Amino acid sequence: MATDATDAAEAGQQQVTLAITSDDVRAAADRLRGVAHRTPVMHALSLDAEAGAQVWLKCEQFQRAGAFKFRGAYNKIANLSEEERQRGVIAFSSGNHAQAVALCGRLFAIPTVICMPTDAPSVKVEATAGYGAEIVQYDRMTQDREALARQIAEERGLTLVPPYNDALIMAGAGTAALELLEEQPDLDVIAAPVGGGGLISGTSVIAHATRAGIHVVGVETEAANHAYLSKHRDERVTIDPPDTIADGIRTVALGQLTWPVVRESVDDVILVSDDEVKATMRFLLMRLKIVAEPTGAVAVAAARTGKLNRFGRRIGVIISGGNVAPETLCAILAEG
Repeated sequence: MATDATDAAEAGQQQVTLAITSDDVRAAADRLRGVAHRTPVMHALSLDAEAGAQVWLKCEQFQRAGAFKFRGAYNKIANLSEEERQRGVIAFSSGNHAQAVALCGRLFAIPTVICMPTDAPSVKVEATAGYGAEIVQYDRMTQDREALARQIAEERGLTLVPPYNDALIMAGAGTAALELLEEQPDLDVIAAPVGGGGLISGTSVIAHATRAGIHVVGVETEAANHAYLSKHRDERVTIDPPDTIADGIRTVALGQLTWPVVRESVDDVILVSDDEVKATMRFLLMRLKIVAEPTGAVAVAAARTGKLNRFGRRIGVIISGGNVAPETLCAILAEG
């Protein structure tokens, strides 16, 4: 699946092999055709005025299970053997990947087990259970979720479906950017939120292969800044579990497979504040009638505040999901 990439730097570093290529993303798009929704691309003059640029939104909150995560989960599970599928799969996630894997389990009629933190948004827990998954809870502050999932997988003979650190997951995630560029091929920049790095990895690989000179920018909140630190220090950085409203990016490090892609192919990672995310959620709902979860609004916040304008004035942004707890949305609206 993987092929050799170009050298990591001009100074004669050893050649780097990336986990995915644009061919992998295109293969995932073929696999997802007729299964995943082709989500709309929206453009609003009111957002352009706020941003001082033209902004197109790839609305993955309208994807199956309410987030882009369905793309990678389906691509991964569809590639398993029939025997592997029938034994069942396991995943660890705070919500969107959990829902995506659970939905895929229903579609393939296979058992699914999901490890979810005790502080996961209730709306995501309920949706995951509603798709028929067995939920195993853990404490994100004291337990290693991946170690727990791997232990259960070994005990029960399940196949692990990681949320981001997997080539098939990364390739599936990249199909959102591929669709965006098919509709808006002359973008100067594409921005997406960064958690474990699956979405930004798939986005960067397909974007650079599709449009020469395009910039790909990851966006994090100030507290969840591991990718920002990694990119600017040129080393994979691990942080403490971050306290941020954007629950979908409360990861502590990029994946071992996603970090090389971020290092080689992502132009920059920038930061927004939680307050900017909240203000953007209010703007999206009140002006554009779009419900985005906090993580889904992260990259839009970067565009709305003009932080992407140095990369160009034709901006594509991926809204990663819309699974926000009602009480969270009400509290954010009340602040405005």
